[in-house]
Amino acid sequence: VQLQASGGGLVEAGESLKLSCTASGNIVRGNHMAWHRQLPGQERQLVARITSFGATDYADFVKGRFTISRDDGKNAVYLQMNGLKPEDTGVYYCNLNQYNERYWGKGTQVTVSS
Repeated sequence: VQLQASGGGLVEAGESLKLSCTASGNIVRGNHMAWHRQLPGQERQLVARITSFGATDYADFVKGRFTISRDDGKNAVYLQMNGLKPEDTGVYYCNLNQYNERYWGKGTQVTVSS
């Protein structure tokens, strides 16, 4: 399983970005997908996750600003990020969980200037 994330970039505070992540390989139904991030000098943290049924869960620091969604036809997961803040700056990673295995994509950098 390979994951390819894209959509990061440099934006000003208050602006939006949409991250995309496409999975390829032996993808099975019933997988769960998520976005994590690693801020400078910090450990990786969960941002949002979505189950195979479409149930979602968000970290408190993004509730009301970020929206996770998925398109199973494309084996893709998205993260719409609105109201970005400088403290959202970091590397964002997508991951896929299936059969108790966790797969990670290479991160995409998000930089928010004040």
